Order: sequence, then C-alpha cells, then structure tokens
Amino acid sequence: MSIFSKIKSAIFGEHGPLGSGHFGTPKAAPAPVPAPQTTTAQPAPTPAAPTPQAAPAAPAQAVDVEAVLSGIASKKGSDLNWRTSIVDLMKLLDLDSSLDNRKELATELGYTGAKDGSAEMNMWLIKAVMRELEKNGGTVPANLKD
Repeated sequence: MSIFSKIKSAIFGEHGPLGSGHFGTPKAAPAPVPAPQTTTAQPAPTPAAPTPQAAPAAPAQAVDVEAVLSGIASKKGSDLNWRTSIVDLMKLLDLDSSLDNRKELATELGYTGAKDGSAEMNMWLIKAVMRELEKNGGTVPANLKD
C-alpha cells in the first residue's frame, strides 16, 4: 500500500468516500451478477411495459478532513502541528514519518525537488497531501492546501 493510501485510509476509513480508487479515481463498481435461470416457463414481458430504471447512486458525502484530524488529535490529547508539518501529520495518524517514507511519498505525489527532507520538501508535501485528499473526496480548507 502506498504512503498516500495509508494516509487516506487513516482519515477516510478503509474505503473512503470514493471507494478504494487511487488519486481521485473511484473504484469501478462490480459488474452485476445475472439472476439464475429457472426451468419453468414464464410469460414474456409485454413490449408496452416500461422497464424500471435503477436510481442513480447517491454521491458519497465528502469527508471534512480538518474535522477528522482535529478529532484524532483531541482524542489522543496531541499537540502535534499536523496543519503545517507532514512529519506531525504522519505521527498523528500513527504512520512512519521517517525520511525514507517521506521520500517515497514525495515520489508518489510528483515532487521534483531534492528529496533530502528539507523544509521546502516537507512544506510541499503537507500541501500536496491536502490537495490529494480533496481530490479523493475530502473537504479541505484553502489555508491547508495553499
């Protein structure tokens, strides 16, 4: 499982608001299984009878990322600065915040700078994670992604 997927799962739950797709791509719904055929003859449907249409699935409700993270911090009695620190966000979610994991996350999210654990990389990561969470069905305040 990718580092971002672990972050997403920790915030959204196992399947999240858009299924378990990756980077904003909802997981495809499974194909419907046809009903088993019976051997008894049944009358053919009349052509004049309209076929009932399936109701469209209700859109998944967006997850308030800030509220979820604030709730986790409150339950843990944590004073981690998860709003501006990728290291603190990962610690809050009980994820390994090592430089190797942050490098892997930077690669996943397309960071093109030096993957050296610099403040620049870490600040880019926290904002990129918030933007990706929003793309995956989260509601994220502008100040957390810009």
